[in-house]
Amino acid sequence: MIRTEYEPTGPSAELRPASGPDGGNPPADEARAAAPASDEGEPYCDDEDGDDDGEAGGQGLYEHFSITADKGQTLIRLDKYLTCRMEKCSRNRIQAAADSGNILVNGKPAKSSYKVKPLDHISLVMPYPRREVEIIPENIPLEIPYEDDDLLIVNKAAGMVVHPGHGNYQGTLVNALTYHLRSLPMFREGDMRAGLVHRIDKDTSGLLVIAKNELAHARLAKQFFDHTIHRRYVALVWGNFEQDEGTITGNIGRDPRDRLKMHVFANGEEGKHAVTHWRVLKRYGYVTLVECRLETGRTHQIRVHMAWQGHPLFNDERYGGDRILKGTTFAKYRQFIENCFALMPRQALHARSLGFVHPTTHRDVCFESELPEDFRAVIAKWDAYVAAGRTCLLYTSPSPRDA
Repeated sequence: MIRTEYEPTGPSAELRPASGPDGGNPPADEARAAAPASDEGEPYCDDEDGDDDGEAGGQGLYEHFSITADKGQTLIRLDKYLTCRMEKCSRNRIQAAADSGNILVNGKPAKSSYKVKPLDHISLVMPYPRREVEIIPENIPLEIPYEDDDLLIVNKAAGMVVHPGHGNYQGTLVNALTYHLRSLPMFREGDMRAGLVHRIDKDTSGLLVIAKNELAHARLAKQFFDHTIHRRYVALVWGNFEQDEGTITGNIGRDPRDRLKMHVFANGEEGKHAVTHWRVLKRYGYVTLVECRLETGRTHQIRVHMAWQGHPLFNDERYGGDRILKGTTFAKYRQFIENCFALMPRQALHARSLGFVHPTTHRDVCFESELPEDFRAVIAKWDAYVAAGRTCLLYTSPSPRDA
């Protein structure tokens, strides 16, 4: 069951609108935070899990561009100027970015009609450009708990890859969206990332927001860039915690010894700044059910942060959670864990809630999803195991409402 809220209650009350007080473009100081530091810019990735197969972590959905007009530049409309200089980026997409305050000229938001002058410094945040990959529309059933003219919410099942790439060119969420939304302009052109605002891993279940038009896409992209999107995950991790809640801070980057994994660089000299807030939902002695709130969004952030703290996600093969790390040496316990792994043959991670400012109504919205069947089945087994007195509960906080 999906619960939606259209009034700012609970976590969603913390959201700040993507627009200014008058409903127009965001204030200049907010937009300036998105300004790039270099001409080339770096693709921006703001989602817990990043790339579905871990091959291209750090490749995100948005790019920074920074352009300085020539000394001899003649007066020309901003949208026309950028269209001529940005390969594979349509004028409509540029106009949508300008309408949402994503294009800055000399540090201030500018409209599409602005006339570019010599030595103007132009910077912007845009959806990731198209890639030369043929998208085949596929009639794949999707769970869509909410949809309007600007966006839809997908409750992704574990096992579905979000977008094509690295051997997964069919059966992805993008293939399904291209079919279901084929009447919309954004989904008729075969754009590999059409509508995507963020991603979650193939084997992570839960909520994703999909934009249905260019303006909604640009405004949602800006919120992800500004880290004003609220995302909460539920995870089952190995081990117990001394505290009831805490924060993990550690730069995350590609593991130099294994390119399929991410790594925490404790010295802070490498990787990207990453912050994960967590709190205990229920303790089972050998494993703990936790809620994680992302302050940043790095590839595999929750998985690698928890593993770094000695609490790999239950059955997370990539980060060492697919073997017994806590408990007894008895054969019955080993069989119990193997049965749990069989019930949930993936990492125990679910994107439970998603909150943001609606791109056109400017109202705070929050969507929530119950734990999927496989996750609930594993929790039920641990509940029964504890009830039988086979492990010692040091502390139990109130159970999550959807566990």
